[in-house]
Amino acid sequence: MVVSGLPVRNGKLHGREISRMALALLDAVRTFKIRHRPEQQLKLRIGIHSGPVCAGVVGLKMPRYCLFGDTVNTSSRMESSGEALKIHVSAATRDVLLEFNCFQLELRGEIEVKGKGKMTTYWLLGESDSQ
Repeated sequence: MVVSGLPVRNGKLHGREISRMALALLDAVRTFKIRHRPEQQLKLRIGIHSGPVCAGVVGLKMPRYCLFGDTVNTSSRMESSGEALKIHVSAATRDVLLEFNCFQLELRGEIEVKGKGKMTTYWLLGESDSQ
């Protein structure tokens, strides 16, 4: 789980930062060799959703920075309902990314998301050199 815009808010930049990181991870995974299974491809699924979250440190003996809220659940659903070696993006994140005018998105269509109902989702394919 990765977050951008916490604890210091960064406006709409979170969408660009997370998308660029996701594209870089996918690029790295494509060339990664599994030492004990060199004939197999490491399969990474990535899900991205934008929205409000609640965050804080939880625990005394082993404190952890935790994220809470529907946005966290929805991004998890984007990952679990996605496909290997693809970046699954919600409509909320798509709206944020359109403002940068440099990301290639493809409509996946409407899918049934557990706990959310039907959602229109997209695949993030890449980034051009516009920004």
